[in-house]
Amino acid sequence: MFELSLMCPEDRVELLSEALEALDAVSVSVEDADAQTPAEQALFGEPGMPPPKDGWQRSRILALFAAEEGAREAADLLQAQDFFAGCALLGVSPLPDQDWVRLTQSQFAPVEITPDFWIVPTWHEVPAQARKTIRLDPGLAFGTGTHPTTRMCLRWIAQQSGPFGRVLDYGCGSGILAIGAAKFGATDIDAVDIDEAAVESTRLNAEANGVSVNAGLPEKAGGLYAIVLANILATPLKVLAPLLCAHVAQGGSLVLAGILERQADELKAAYSPFLALDVSDCEDGWILMTATR
Repeated sequence: MFELSLMCPEDRVELLSEALEALDAVSVSVEDADAQTPAEQALFGEPGMPPPKDGWQRSRILALFAAEEGAREAADLLQAQDFFAGCALLGVSPLPDQDWVRLTQSQFAPVEITPDFWIVPTWHEVPAQARKTIRLDPGLAFGTGTHPTTRMCLRWIAQQSGPFGRVLDYGCGSGILAIGAAKFGATDIDAVDIDEAAVESTRLNAEANGVSVNAGLPEKAGGLYAIVLANILATPLKVLAPLLCAHVAQGGSLVLAGILERQADELKAAYSPFLALDVSDCEDGWILMTATR
């Protein structure tokens, strides 16, 4: 494989990406050219919603080609186009052979939730200071502990004094929140998701961690729960407000994540007919919102 690297301004990202695909690029990816510098820009968007911007102020476009000739022909053709003005060719280089499994594994180190509570991939040793662990590998379903929303939910769980009553993990993904609740003493846990792959992932991950979780599709959720967890995204959380709040028992807690700081007021408004949400944690532009009935 050969990698063609280009620099372009924000308004050319979509045009160049489409041109590269038409020129038989195997894949096209876009990066912030100013990443890891003071000029780095965070772009947060949600599935099904228009992106906040097409690209960063200065974007690096990386296109993979099966052969060097194809990459160089694409570079020559693009540089001859009027729309390439303001863009720059950074180069064409061979992509070195890699042990992709080992490389992927190296990107997932143990994740500290609290000083004594860690998420640990199965290929890593458990940190000496860990008293509680969730053993979890990256898979098809969302939730490995690396995202701020997941960490904040798990921190909230770890801070509860218990005892836990019934727990509902709505939109369970990998099942990491349900497993976290089980690790801290919950024994009656329903974990539901609209994605059957997530349901199966939750079952397998719970089994691997030696805990009991009742995983299924959303209709499996029934009755009242002492804790209702939902780490999804702001738009579906607003739609789900009546349903999620209806599952919160008297004295119970609602815990919502997948929300950006700028979305706090709209979430409060959506839930105000049912429960009063407050921001209880924040990390990297994301917030955790909670309410008690």
